[in-house]
Amino acid sequence: SWGRCTTMPNRSRPESRPSVTPGLTALVPHHRRTPPHLRFLTGYPAHLLGQVQQLIDQGKLADVLRQRYPDRHDVRTDKALYDFVMDYKQRCLRSSEPLSKIAFDSKIQVIAHALGTHTMVSRVQGGKLKAKREIRVASLFKDTPPEFLRMIVVHELAHLKEREHNKAFYSLCTHMEPHYHQYEFDLRLYLVGQNLKVWANASSSKADFGIKACSPADQLN
Repeated sequence: SWGRCTTMPNRSRPESRPSVTPGLTALVPHHRRTPPHLRFLTGYPAHLLGQVQQLIDQGKLADVLRQRYPDRHDVRTDKALYDFVMDYKQRCLRSSEPLSKIAFDSKIQVIAHALGTHTMVSRVQGGKLKAKREIRVASLFKDTPPEFLRMIVVHELAHLKEREHNKAFYSLCTHMEPHYHQYEFDLRLYLVGQNLKVWANASSSKADFGIKACSPADQLN
């Protein structure tokens, strides 16, 4: 038997107050129709989406993200990821169940709304049923700011204690990483930018992130 969590949080939770830029604070997200090019921000209020759209129209989204997250981590191998995750686990969840595998996974596609997976596989060994837990992280995190890697690792580790995405789960996430909700929101901005870059590449644009070259209105048609 097996159980699996596919991680692409639907939206930041009520406890969070993410902001697009310093001084701009979001209200509690709620469901409403979101333009396709902003689908990673589904559930956030219209005024916040408007701020994001303004950054896109002005070609400033990439600059905002670079200024806020100028660094890149050096966790590029499965071994390095294992050490990174286990360091968090030892500091924050020492008594939690052991992990049998930790690895990057190139098969995890963001388009399918997944960023990482936490899997529990049960097997019969020596006449006893034993459960093994695995954490896999999308390969895109090999080249992101360290804050984004911390966010997804914290999310997956929290599932060792809390299976559901409930209040206790997100309380544990913020216990391990106090800025969890802001990092999640900014990761979503990063994914919006990456998605626009894909569209821009299709039209042979050289604009950074594709923000200037790709008209969001075109994506609504």
